[in-house]
Amino acid sequence: MAPSSLQLPIHSPPSLKSTLDPFFLFPLVSSFVNLGASSSNLIRRRESLTIRAYSKSIAGQSNEQNKRELLESYGLNPDEFLSESSQKSKRKKELQRIRRGSETSQQETAGSPRETHRLLQVLGGNARRKKLLSPKGMDVRPMMEVVKGAAFGILQVSGGCPSSLRPGRWLDLYSGTGSVGIEALSRGCSEVHFVEMDPWVISQVLQPNLEWTSFLDESIIHAVRVEKFLEQSVQVVGKYGTFDYISVTPPYTQVDYGVLMDQISKSSVVGEDTFILVEYPLGTSMLDSCGCVIKIADRRFGRTHLAIYGPKWALKKRKSEA
Repeated sequence: MAPSSLQLPIHSPPSLKSTLDPFFLFPLVSSFVNLGASSSNLIRRRESLTIRAYSKSIAGQSNEQNKRELLESYGLNPDEFLSESSQKSKRKKELQRIRRGSETSQQETAGSPRETHRLLQVLGGNARRKKLLSPKGMDVRPMMEVVKGAAFGILQVSGGCPSSLRPGRWLDLYSGTGSVGIEALSRGCSEVHFVEMDPWVISQVLQPNLEWTSFLDESIIHAVRVEKFLEQSVQVVGKYGTFDYISVTPPYTQVDYGVLMDQISKSSVVGEDTFILVEYPLGTSMLDSCGCVIKIADRRFGRTHLAIYGPKWALKKRKSEA
């Protein structure tokens, strides 16, 4: 059959707009070049269009211009196709960008390493002025230096030795950086038990601080929750005895002070001559006694309060010193 008898399906009815992707027409035009010489006028037109589009792409013109010229050659309005396609493409790219940004942000947040800095220091005693590590951010909230200084001043006077602490064992609950227990060791305390549940804080902050201040041999670290430690206090006291000092510096928003102080008062860690210092926030009510010891001081530092409990003889000594 001669090529002239071929029926070429070359038409572009208006229905193409809704049923056929106009960009499919581009490869279709190229196939017409091989259909034969009987359609030479049509083929030359298509071939010329193909070559022109190709040469324009080579010359650096955008792909969108090529698509626009192709649509115009078929009598179609490029704006009706390209504007919708461009908008969808832009929306798709924008969603992909937002999604990638969100994933990156989540990865950075989840995988960001915790860092430390040296903003704390020992205030008195053998390790005075030595800088201590503490975590950046609000992971751990160390006791303010003004509060710590006041607390040890009261304890030393109440114990009958204003220049240093009486020798004894110290229990540092919610120890975090260990700054309170290290201060106690620096001022003459014999042994400190640190209770801290965060493994990273223990390995990257607490233990390095003890090594830096040369107090590691006088320290015992309990990697456990404070509540669990107090529940097992009978075993601890059976091995080490009651504590002469107890510091309670919890994260304000994560504890119920009524429940916590009740648990401490009923535990075996408190003896008749034990001193207890408690840091608590403004608006919290503290009882006048904790087990067998009574409140001997209550100071305010802005929004932070400091309560100190001790034996009755300590209250008398403090009043006599005053």
